Amino acid sequence: MPSSKNVPRNSRTGKLSRSARGTGGRQTAAKASGRSGESFMPEPARFGQIRGDLSAGNLHFAVVVSRFNSFITERLLAGALDVLERAGATAAQIDVARVPGSFEIPITAKKMAASGRYASVICIGCILQGETQHFEYISTEVARGVQLAQLDTGVPMIFCVLTCETLEQAIDRAGLKSGNKGAEAALAAIEMGHLSRRLAAPSAQPKPRPARRRR
Repeated sequence: MPSSKNVPRNSRTGKLSRSARGTGGRQTAAKASGRSGESFMPEPARFGQIRGDLSAGNLHFAVVVSRFNSFITERLLAGALDVLERAGATAAQIDVARVPGSFEIPITAKKMAASGRYASVICIGCILQGETQHFEYISTEVARGVQLAQLDTGVPMIFCVLTCETLEQAIDRAGLKSGNKGAEAALAAIEMGHLSRRLAAPSAQPKPRPARRRR
């Protein structure tokens, strides 16, 4: 405890100043926890973990690609296919569906997911800001449509639809300064494909508690 002579007090009331009260409170808390002068870090709890692998060897993938702004979407598609192939997927394990624009992605992705053939679906598109509010309407509805499609089918859908203000921003995200978002989407598709199947397996579900016997 600091000496009462050195503790700053209010000249009018004689009460401890805010800084002194805060310091004393911190010192008291540190002493109570037995960790004086150290920040309290809880020990990591031991728990079961369910994770998805990054090997595409036994999975099938669907890729839905918008033809609109193909200068960008083709680069995203190339990045996604490269990652899938590097992860072990063959051409027979990947189906690519091309649609006119991003607005047609959700319905196509839902139909492909409903077939039961694919572990996950990668949705690729590019929407650029224009002079009207069309950009906002399309961006919002495409995102909502993909989300609803994956919730309805239970098949993971990876959202790789760029919504950029300028063409330069899109180019940066299609292989330049900000990497290739198509490649990132492929990694997510592989991981979520495995994770979704593991969660659906009986062993991953919590076991029901046995019913109590009545006496």
